Amino acid sequence: MLNSKGFNLGRRRRRVIKVVKKKLPTVFTCPVCGEEAIRVKLPEGSGPAIVQCGACGLKREFAATPSSQIVDIYCMFTDAFYSKDKAQTPAPVANSA
Repeated sequence: MLNSKGFNLGRRRRRVIKVVKKKLPTVFTCPVCGEEAIRVKLPEGSGPAIVQCGACGLKREFAATPSSQIVDIYCMFTDAFYSKDKAQTPAPVANSA
């Protein structure tokens, strides 16, 4: 409703605050080639989850449960990859003089 001077009477409008929800990633970085090309395919229900790089062709399978998330499988993949590399690299040998 307008008063005699042409101004609206009443309360100010409230600002609408939009809450942005962050989403989990679906494409990950490959530890071999460094490209963002790792995709994780989860099966319906239970079964093996497939982790595959689209750039270098690296492919691994992991056991997945129905409650597994894509991020969980990727973390299992990186843990297995880096633990395998550390186990295969020989320890430096100290020269005894």
